[in-house]
Amino acid sequence: MTGALAAPWRGTPAGWLRTWLVILAGVCGPVTLAAEPIIIPAPPQMAASAYLLIDADSGKTLVEHNSRQRLPPASLTKIMTSYIAAGEIASRRLALTDSVLVSEKAWKKGGSKMFIRVGTEVLVEDLLKGIVIQSGNDASIAMAEHIAGSEDAFADIMNQQAQLLGMEDSNFRNATGWPDDEHFTSARDLATLSRALIKRYPEHYAMYAEKEYRYNEIDQQNRNLLLWRDRSVDGVKTGHTEAAGYCLVASALRDGMRLVSVVMGTNSMEARARESQKLLSYGFRYYATHTPYSAETSLRDVRVWGGDAATVGLGVPDDVTITVPRGAAEQLTAKLDLSPVFRAPLSKGDETGKLTVMYGEEMVYEGPLVALSEVPEAGAFSSFVDAVSLFFLELFGGDPLAV
Repeated sequence: MTGALAAPWRGTPAGWLRTWLVILAGVCGPVTLAAEPIIIPAPPQMAASAYLLIDADSGKTLVEHNSRQRLPPASLTKIMTSYIAAGEIASRRLALTDSVLVSEKAWKKGGSKMFIRVGTEVLVEDLLKGIVIQSGNDASIAMAEHIAGSEDAFADIMNQQAQLLGMEDSNFRNATGWPDDEHFTSARDLATLSRALIKRYPEHYAMYAEKEYRYNEIDQQNRNLLLWRDRSVDGVKTGHTEAAGYCLVASALRDGMRLVSVVMGTNSMEARARESQKLLSYGFRYYATHTPYSAETSLRDVRVWGGDAATVGLGVPDDVTITVPRGAAEQLTAKLDLSPVFRAPLSKGDETGKLTVMYGEEMVYEGPLVALSEVPEAGAFSSFVDAVSLFFLELFGGDPLAV
């Protein structure tokens, strides 16, 4: 059954409220509010082999090109290395104050370094800064060995985590991004990983915004040029090898809206920063993110038959976040598809229907509706009375959901 719904569309954190979105039941269907067509220009031309722009909250793809192409990730690999370390810290199997013994393998590794010395002990916190800020290969191997016993065993953990995250185009062979024909990922997978990092481990992610740090009497700077050029940028990671080109995963937060961009295969440090800035500027200028429905907020109260409570509220289990062109909130339509009858007992969280939100012909959200509270079964007499009442209501065409 299609239910009636009226809910306020919340806009940007600046505080403006969108118009009330009205949905009619039955044959009328949803009402689309009249509005001027919204014109979005084509995405910018990009000098990169693959790129992607997504909204970090809704997951909406705004721009993409070759986003599933398997490419060498270079030091973008270290996003996964630090993600695993953050998970170990969250699980209390690792602490920032733990000491890590530096092996000869870690000390000898070429490429970018944080300059740790063989046989010395380094704090986990310092190693993480070496991985995230300096992109140290030595720090990455030392961390991998400390967590898994060896870099090969750590690579196995990396691939298991990739599977858990749904990274279908990735295979990791090391903790650094050192060139290997069997070591690859995609722009889409890197965006998925970065989104998970930002959402699950915000305290750890804050390290990605640090521009420089000092270790072993050496001052070292973050290679992400956007940290100096755009105040809204707070990560994520750079990478470069001859095979990969110059790569950058960037993230920025403006007025409550967070975007993640991935640019792979540019020809210089300047180019990867410039092309990333193009994507972020385009996304923030032409799109907006809205949270029209919040978790645990009733979208509709319905009649419950045979329960010790007469009604139950229906809502969404998680906040509904939608990314659409700026100014398009008034053109959204929504529909509740509900079970025809609700009978007790009901448990909190029981799926009770579906919420669908459309922007024109595009479905921008579809998700479950759930019961927001428990409704135990009523006693025998009350249940009998409700059963008889429901029988006659349905016989004469009444609405069994009406309160």
